Amino acid sequence: MIENSKKLFERAQRTIPGGVNSPVRAFKSVGGTPLFMERAAGAYMYDADDNRYIDYINSWGPMILGHAYPAVVEAIQEKAALSTSFGAPTELEIEMAELIVSMSPNVDMVRMVSSGTEACMSALRLARGYTGRNKFIKFEGCYHGHADAFLVKAGSGVATFNIQTVPGVTAGVSMDTLTAPYNDLAAVQQLVADNAGEIAAIIIEPVAGNMGCIVPQPGFMQGLRDICDREGIVFIFDEVMTGFRLSAGGAQHSLGINADLVTYGKVIGGGMPVGAFGGKRAIMQHIAPLGNVYQAGTLSGNPLAMIAGFTMLTTLKKNPGIYIELEEKTAYLHSGLHRVFSNGDQPFVINRFGSMISIHFSDKPVTNFAAAASANNAYFNQFFHAMLAEGIYLPPSAYETWFISAALSIDDIDHTVAAAERFVLATKK
Repeated sequence: MIENSKKLFERAQRTIPGGVNSPVRAFKSVGGTPLFMERAAGAYMYDADDNRYIDYINSWGPMILGHAYPAVVEAIQEKAALSTSFGAPTELEIEMAELIVSMSPNVDMVRMVSSGTEACMSALRLARGYTGRNKFIKFEGCYHGHADAFLVKAGSGVATFNIQTVPGVTAGVSMDTLTAPYNDLAAVQQLVADNAGEIAAIIIEPVAGNMGCIVPQPGFMQGLRDICDREGIVFIFDEVMTGFRLSAGGAQHSLGINADLVTYGKVIGGGMPVGAFGGKRAIMQHIAPLGNVYQAGTLSGNPLAMIAGFTMLTTLKKNPGIYIELEEKTAYLHSGLHRVFSNGDQPFVINRFGSMISIHFSDKPVTNFAAAASANNAYFNQFFHAMLAEGIYLPPSAYETWFISAALSIDDIDHTVAAAERFVLATKK
């Protein structure tokens, strides 16, 4: 029963556009009524009707240790008693920056912001200011937040709602945004040749998570790195999802590729609203007040976000075995789902990297947005609702990756696989 969620959704639609504060939450892609959550602990969330769900979203990635991780909650409570915001520098901001720099390859300096969108927007502005160029390359299906320049052929909610031309984004902005298919190095080379000396940056999700989990093909990332080195282009890794999730050093470490700038988001705040961008000193020193590329924010370095992130990242740094555990659990889930769907009559592909995983109902490899979009996403919607009825909370869109938390148990995974098996048997012709 979800009677309370239905009532809340009806009430919300009177004062909130669409009844939600972020579009993918509306369940429009999968159909049905969105669930309103009341509390969470460990691997589980509980809705307004007190139904329990095994959570495979984990607030879209940051709950690596699980919901309401005791040390993080206690740290926030202690810090809140001192004030929720100062609008002035604190020592904690320095400690947080030092921690990020100590864990992240090629990051010499960090600027705190309040969201992943703001981090990506600021990193792009910095790349433009540093190079004196205006154009940049992004990849179809990659989502870098909702700043105007990034909404051209974006993934995540934009893909879910099939909004590929976004009202309010001017033609001038769109002209400076060049797009290429993910994993298509030749397309990038052609764009660079056609716009010689005009491209400031290439920005990419190093392991894409906004068209499902899409893994870079061998040689693709190194090829991009080589192009940037040759052409004087700033290479930006959007690690809002992958930073500190794939490893303590993020995707840079996991893939063995050096970025010039890196953006972070909710992961570095343990789920609190936060973001950051950082990178090489030679580029970062162009940010005001050191340089003349302007960026500012009253809530940047907010003490509650800083202490939550500092506590979680410190835990991850001190316990590298967590990443081994996450990979093992994700591999176990992968194996179980593969076995189950192999006994069905629907073709499927499972993509996985570290603790990110997604299933695509397709008969061909899913290596870019076009392949993800051509999958049988109507079948995914059936799968989503069948799993939800079994107490399993998946992302409400075929264009989103699943995220595994350390709090997830083997029993939870076994229950998930068994529920998937019941679905396969029920839908088998």
